[in-house]
Amino acid sequence: MTKAELVEEVSRVVEMSRKDSEVIVDTIFRSIVQALRNGEKIEIRGFGSFRTRERQARIGRNPKTGARVEVPAKRIPYFKPSKELKELVNGPGASGERQAPAQPETSSAL
Repeated sequence: MTKAELVEEVSRVVEMSRKDSEVIVDTIFRSIVQALRNGEKIEIRGFGSFRTRERQARIGRNPKTGARVEVPAKRIPYFKPSKELKELVNGPGASGERQAPAQPETSSAL
């Protein structure tokens, strides 16, 4: 799903203009980014949590030349899904395959 599709879905479900829906989606994304920049943890019950992780400085190699390159320390965003989200994703029919409807048992002794 793209951001545009998300905006469209919000617009349809809440029955508001696409422009108003876009403002809502943008505000949510900006709030998450700002909280992560400030080192805060974001927890959305039933969905998951966002936080940052620290990566240590290290020596890497340029794949093209093989030269040693210093890679600075940095913070990276990390998402941890909730137990409920994991269960919803891995529940029945989660692989995208549709389950065949149950066939009624027929009695062969008529």
